[in-house]
Amino acid sequence: MSSKRKFSGIEHELIRTLTGACETAKSEIVGFQWLTHEVDYAHFPQSLVVTWMFETEAHKARALASTDKARMLELTLAAFEQVGISVSSIAAHVAFAVEQPARGKRGQGH
Repeated sequence: MSSKRKFSGIEHELIRTLTGACETAKSEIVGFQWLTHEVDYAHFPQSLVVTWMFETEAHKARALASTDKARMLELTLAAFEQVGISVSSIAAHVAFAVEQPARGKRGQGH
């Protein structure tokens, strides 16, 4: 099997398991909106990062200061494990951000 095909299967399964984690979190974590992931398969799984998006900075801060943070790490780890992805520290593969409003958005420095 080609590596592109192998990673296509992993990507498909990862989307499925992360969608399950997302749906679970939406019902449990106030202010959580959605999650996304980024990966460079040339550096897999080290490059894999799941970003949990919140409605407001206050929601994000509240979640990170509570047991919700551990729950998000737990859900991410479970999604990885269901696909057979093994990482040494799940926290290194998780980020938290706030959804930016689409309208009235000004250019941002990068």
